[in-house]
Amino acid sequence: MTNPSDDFLDADAFFFIGSNPLEAHPVIGNKIKYAIKFNGAKAIVIDPRRTELAEMAEYHVPLNSGTDVAFINGLMHIIIKEGWTDDEYIKTRTRGFEELKEVVKNYPPEKVAAFCGTDVETMYAIAELYAKTEKAPIVWGLGITEHTTGVDNVISLSNLGLITGHVGKPSAGLNPLRGQNNVQGACDMGCLPDTYPGYPRVDNPEVHARFEKLWNAKLSNEVGLMIPQMMNGAIDGNVKAMIIMGEDIVLSDPDANHIKKALDSLEFFVSIEIFMSETAKHADVILPARAFAEKNGTFTPSERRVQLVNEAVSAPGEAMPEWWMIREIANRIGRTDGFEWESAEDIFEDIRAAIPAWQGMTYPRLRKEHGLTWPCPTMDHPGTPILHIGKFTTPDGIGRLLPREYREPAELPDEEYPILLNTGRRLGHYNVTTRYSDTLNAINPYETAYIHPSDAAELGIEELDFIRVTSRRGSVVTRVTITDAVKPKNMFMTFHFKESPVNDLTNSAFDPVSMTGEYKISAVKVEKVKIKEEYKDEVLRFVPLTELVEVE
Repeated sequence: MTNPSDDFLDADAFFFIGSNPLEAHPVIGNKIKYAIKFNGAKAIVIDPRRTELAEMAEYHVPLNSGTDVAFINGLMHIIIKEGWTDDEYIKTRTRGFEELKEVVKNYPPEKVAAFCGTDVETMYAIAELYAKTEKAPIVWGLGITEHTTGVDNVISLSNLGLITGHVGKPSAGLNPLRGQNNVQGACDMGCLPDTYPGYPRVDNPEVHARFEKLWNAKLSNEVGLMIPQMMNGAIDGNVKAMIIMGEDIVLSDPDANHIKKALDSLEFFVSIEIFMSETAKHADVILPARAFAEKNGTFTPSERRVQLVNEAVSAPGEAMPEWWMIREIANRIGRTDGFEWESAEDIFEDIRAAIPAWQGMTYPRLRKEHGLTWPCPTMDHPGTPILHIGKFTTPDGIGRLLPREYREPAELPDEEYPILLNTGRRLGHYNVTTRYSDTLNAINPYETAYIHPSDAAELGIEELDFIRVTSRRGSVVTRVTITDAVKPKNMFMTFHFKESPVNDLTNSAFDPVSMTGEYKISAVKVEKVKIKEEYKDEVLRFVPLTELVEVE
């Protein structure tokens, strides 16, 4: 995020796309609700579903899934045509405008509107409201990135923010809401396969030499593998062993049957977990980790604010911090230099040495100031809540406008699989771990797939009936709820429920740059099924519903 979430409280108009923060990011969602309900902020919501946020919006566009680039190009076409651009900002702070202008001229709203699922008048109204409002943040989530065109989607939103001069200003900017509470922190630490901690490239010779000296170790200068490449490599026999820490990829990654095959193809697989997850069931060794409240360290959420967490409760049994496990594994394979840590604070000092933008942060400062936002390069630096004020963090200080053309999704509905499946989250659960909470499970005990009344009538389905949903990759059984919050020939499911593991269905086609899977668009077919009489009124936790279907 270029801006802190507290900036949302003072926003005048939000541009939400592929984001449902009231359910998926409820802490930030509460700030957004406050801004809209009490401060009079207007909301533009671009979402295939009619969510609670969409109900609060000035404009809601039920965008046809996968048409984001075309829609954003259409908005930029209007903004440029009507002279609503920030010309001085474009001239002094960006480059590539003429190339962008040449591409978006081919996306007039008369051509784009119906294709994307809206009308010309709404597109003009949205373009004017966003372009002419000074405090107007763009906010997006996994509904933008989980596509085969995810990178193009994000670049297009960056283009929109730049031509209107909305980047580098309070209560505006470009604000991706990260999928989990420490995804930003993991990326900062070098968990991306092409960067070291702090984001310098591993294949940059100077960077490579610096980290070899810093860590007193011989390092590879080759870019590593992303998750789809790891899974394919396991099946091909090129990846022999794997450690998975705090991830239940069997439930959370697309095309789950492919993931299971990959894990079972490994010669050695270690799972570091706090539950016997679906992924841990495939492991050769399970190491018992600690939950967030059982350990010390820092978390860095979407807004880049590094925050201390302290051990609040004692860990059970032999559960240990993950850093301790990594240290012990390193020691046992003969590496002690660089792994002498005795505490999370020792590791934080290593981080400060590795990342110049973190050198102004220490545990005492974080404790005293209740968190600091990187970049924070010196001990007297206050941190940087808003990025790109005055100039960009590129080497020349200039922002790039990079035009993008619309590309079709990898898979669209057809005669055999006529319904488009979209996936996401619901407020009652967080990813796949909260199903172990009796309280939350009592509130949301089972999956209910959203299906439109016209499709339900066609299939002879009533509320809470059981259906089988089948894609080219797998089949699951789930209950349904009938609602016009989804469009005809569209349905929505979440990935919280192992009884109805939706990622058995989703498409593992991925963006060629980020290699993020296309969770948001899968073609499926639906049929009504009966559950065996003895189970039909039961809520059976963790029992796959496919095993309970009555065979005719």
